[in-house]
Amino acid sequence: MIPVNRPKTPKKSLQYTKKCLKSGWLSSLGSYVTEFEQSFAKYIGVKYAVSVNSGTTALHTALLGLGIGSGDEVILPASTIGSCYFAIWYVGAKAVAVDVDPRSYNIDPNLIEAKITNKTKAIMVVHLYGQPAEMNAIMKIAKKHKLMVIEDAAEAHGAEYYGKKVGSIGDVACFSFYANKIVTSGEGGMVITNNKKLADKCRKLRNYNFSPKKRFIHDGIGYNYVMSNLQAAIGLASLEEISSSLAYKQKLASFYTKSLKDINGLQLPIEIPNCKNAHWMYVVLVDKKKFGLSRDQLSEKLMSEYGIQTRDFFYPPELAFPFCNDFKNKENPIAAKIARDGLYLPSGIGNTMSEFRLTVKAIKSLYSGNQ
Repeated sequence: MIPVNRPKTPKKSLQYTKKCLKSGWLSSLGSYVTEFEQSFAKYIGVKYAVSVNSGTTALHTALLGLGIGSGDEVILPASTIGSCYFAIWYVGAKAVAVDVDPRSYNIDPNLIEAKITNKTKAIMVVHLYGQPAEMNAIMKIAKKHKLMVIEDAAEAHGAEYYGKKVGSIGDVACFSFYANKIVTSGEGGMVITNNKKLADKCRKLRNYNFSPKKRFIHDGIGYNYVMSNLQAAIGLASLEEISSSLAYKQKLASFYTKSLKDINGLQLPIEIPNCKNAHWMYVVLVDKKKFGLSRDQLSEKLMSEYGIQTRDFFYPPELAFPFCNDFKNKENPIAAKIARDGLYLPSGIGNTMSEFRLTVKAIKSLYSGNQ
């Protein structure tokens, strides 16, 4: 089988984890945690980085750090992973979905202001599948309405917007280091910011909110969200390879685009001027009438006939959260369309060019234009 995202073990991960084991420091107090935080902050171009144990807890910690809570509203895209919504609900706030752009699949800035109320406190921007969101327009809206901006860059390590790394533009940003990400620690996450007060608060929250004056005295509710030294060791090894990882992502994306651009019925990723797409995953939309198969039919045939795994796009909240009344009778037509028609092809750092060639060959063989 060709997996949709084959991870790649960083070359120095064994060396670093052995050193970690020999040091006796396996917990969050080990030196690799600090080194990973500092190296990641430097790479993105911010002052502070606070490691945590997942991208989800990074979002939760950032929201807590910003003081967002019960009665507040947070705007976010209608197409994103559920953890973005969950983190908002964890703090007692209301998630307000905004439909997405039909080409970039990111939040549509033209629709944001209509959703702003006197309860709105922040905009959570998601750089979906590695494609940078339209940050200039979003930051302008945020400034006008005095809102905070949270960047979810879990899928966009190394992506750039007008020469800046995504994650360095908003008030705070969150990253995931899950095994299938461009930078991985197996499991893990990071909160980054240029705000020292916010960074200090997040650092306390992730470790039980201990008082700086005396351990086991708590300044409020805290959480066990720390990253272990072992995870940080792997994360650092992975970060050291980010340039080659991004180059490989560009190579595979260029190959797919060149190979699939003439197939009628496939909408391929766009290249936005002044932006660098990290291509965490190579995503396509399938037009059933033009291609000859629906997304679901194509996905099923790729797996059953060729052993090629694909994955669907995220679902809009009205479909993803049937238990939640907030989204009943509220439609996000673009998010719904891409959820119906979108899938991503094998495009992990550990996947091989031969696997990409086999995927293209399979798609071409299934294309009705070749029948």
